[in-house]
Amino acid sequence: MKSSRSYDYLCHFFHTKFVKLAKDTMTSLPTLTKPISETSFFLPKLSNLEFLRSKIRPLTRSNVFKNSTFSSGGQYGPTFDVPLLSCSEVIERMRTSREGHNTKQLYLAMYSSVFGGITTDTAAMVIPMDDHMVHRGHGVFDTAAIMDGYLYELDQHLDRFMGSATMAKIQIPFDRESIRRILIRTVSVSKCRKGSLRYWLSAGPGDFQLSSSGCHQATLYAIVIKDQSPPDHRGIRVVTSSIPIKPPQFAVMKSVNYLPNALSKMEAEENDAYAAIWLDGDGFVAEGPNMNVAFVTKEKELLMPCFDKILSGCTAKRVAVLAENLVKEGKLRGIRVENVSVQDAKRADEMMLIGSGVLVRSVVQWDEEVIGNGREGPVTQALLNLLLEDMKSGPPTVRVPVPY
Repeated sequence: MKSSRSYDYLCHFFHTKFVKLAKDTMTSLPTLTKPISETSFFLPKLSNLEFLRSKIRPLTRSNVFKNSTFSSGGQYGPTFDVPLLSCSEVIERMRTSREGHNTKQLYLAMYSSVFGGITTDTAAMVIPMDDHMVHRGHGVFDTAAIMDGYLYELDQHLDRFMGSATMAKIQIPFDRESIRRILIRTVSVSKCRKGSLRYWLSAGPGDFQLSSSGCHQATLYAIVIKDQSPPDHRGIRVVTSSIPIKPPQFAVMKSVNYLPNALSKMEAEENDAYAAIWLDGDGFVAEGPNMNVAFVTKEKELLMPCFDKILSGCTAKRVAVLAENLVKEGKLRGIRVENVSVQDAKRADEMMLIGSGVLVRSVVQWDEEVIGNGREGPVTQALLNLLLEDMKSGPPTVRVPVPY
């Protein structure tokens, strides 16, 4: 009885409040289509809970998904129904979605340790949503180029990959040789003879918690990509990035936390430039969003920034080795790796970006400063030619044959 009287009091209280609100509304909205008294605006006075019980509907799939009337712009739109799909329907819709997506990159094969094999169906190239690489960024990756049926610097990239996984505290699920065989096999299945192989180690699926302690097992993914973009070695413009550089602990690790890198690249594109160059905490030249930088000084020395606070680029290190040929030919006086001030960098005769994606590419302008004579530098071009030759006919230490 006490509960019933309390409920009656509450109904009466809210009824009074609604009456006042209705009168205020009548004042501000004099052109209502019906008199307020004919609307269902008021709650009736009841002496029990039956009224509320009669108005409460259980949450079912039909009344949750149907009548969802918000449009993408936040306004009410037409009623629609979100379908419940079977697994086969999801796969088919994924396939259809990809068929209508124009891209310069083709995905030819993917390996996943989740399903323990390789697929060539792009609709099946997926990873679990509760994989910690997805929702926590707890994963590392690396890339090796495929040139004329050979994997270029696979072992060098794989060594860095394993080191990144250790720094990221990911328990590697396979030994190094097993991972190497899986990667080569994935390229073999793809039939790709020129492209790239990208691979990831993740803390793995398991839950949506912050720590990876609930993950079942670390996961390995790999995908073969064929880029159909024509090669472009023309000189480019760069700008100084306003996006903060990652702290050294994370910069030296090739993790999937690439939001700063992506924002830096977007900043460059918004300023009609190819890339944005990071400076380190002391103001020295650091790196680009996914490539290293190097310079040819007026004294004809190849100058590279130190690798202690940035990613140790496999391609950059290989270019430094190949540059010894130019020293022997007298085109370079020497090779130095040390801190580089912005002032010295912009006064250089040549500037270049180096990475597995860009290979070696001339920079002809940095911010408002023209580099050298504003044209592609001869040393940069010579280093590009040496790298291309090395990719096609280098020693077995940098070229791993793929058994197609």
